Amino acid sequence: MNDAIRPQPGIMDIALYEGGKAAVAGVANVLKLSSNENPFGPSDRAKDAFARSVHNLHRYPSTDHASLRQAIAEVHGLDAARVICGVGSDEIITFLCQAYAGPKDEVVFTEHGFLMYRISALAVGATPVEVAERERTTDVDAILKACNRRTKLVFIANPNNPTGTMISAAEIERLADGLPPQAILVLDGAYAEFVEGFDAGLALIESRSNVVMTRTFSKIYGLGGLRIGWGYGPKQIIDVLNRIRGPFNLSNTQLDTAEAAVRDQDFVTRCRNDNARMRTWLAQALAELGIPSDTSLANFILARFASPEEAEACDLFLQKQGLIVRRVASYKLPQCLRITVGDEASCRRVVHAIAQFKGVK
Repeated sequence: MNDAIRPQPGIMDIALYEGGKAAVAGVANVLKLSSNENPFGPSDRAKDAFARSVHNLHRYPSTDHASLRQAIAEVHGLDAARVICGVGSDEIITFLCQAYAGPKDEVVFTEHGFLMYRISALAVGATPVEVAERERTTDVDAILKACNRRTKLVFIANPNNPTGTMISAAEIERLADGLPPQAILVLDGAYAEFVEGFDAGLALIESRSNVVMTRTFSKIYGLGGLRIGWGYGPKQIIDVLNRIRGPFNLSNTQLDTAEAAVRDQDFVTRCRNDNARMRTWLAQALAELGIPSDTSLANFILARFASPEEAEACDLFLQKQGLIVRRVASYKLPQCLRITVGDEASCRRVVHAIAQFKGVK
């Protein structure tokens, strides 16, 4: 090995991201409830657009994503010039760290926050700063206390993954107002569509110069396999991000399918309503088995077991039944399992299996 060839500082401190399992050795026809995927998949309009895109596979995509940005702007009432599109919201997070953080800078996030915040900070040589939550909920006071002149970015997901909890618009506003002047507040709205009437911080962005939002097509739109996300913020920040965005980062297939998806808001409403119904049922059913959870506003339940050992044993039992949920020890929640809210049959199946594990008839 050539010791003279070395990666940039911070990169070798990154623990490889592990997504939710999709298979169990020796078990066929598994039910995957580990990655917060829409059980209904994408809308018919999105699937039709995907199928039509095969006729343009030989064509280069647009470099400005104008049609998709305009569709997003029309649906959400935004300025299309301040929308940026990326390969999942992960890429927007990466752009923000590349553009605004580096060695000797700090990137702040909460202890149970999305693992990509830490990964993206380390990748640019910045120092990740993890802040304690209060009962698995974002603690604004703790975040503000952690900020200083080195703080460049503050990431919070609202609702949060993997807890499902969220804080009020007033608390978000208080956080934005209390940050040091050089810091950007990034609102990760991956699960925003699951909250009825929630703007994910859009109103705050319109009145502040230090707030950016990220969104994804992977969750309620059912397009996790295509990797499409977007961001919105002040024009001067979006302009910076576009300067480091690859010109062809999204294909025609991604752009066309996402545009069809975002314009089908009837599908989004149906998915949100069904998710809310089954989420309530799943949380109550687990509570009756002695497994509590915080009130979730996303498309999953964070089931809390008596110990890490019980959580692990339950997970192994479920796998033998062909049921895959998500262990979240990497999120510092070893006593918990995150269970995606599936369709009704899936939810009933997983509750029945957990009841068997608990010895409840």
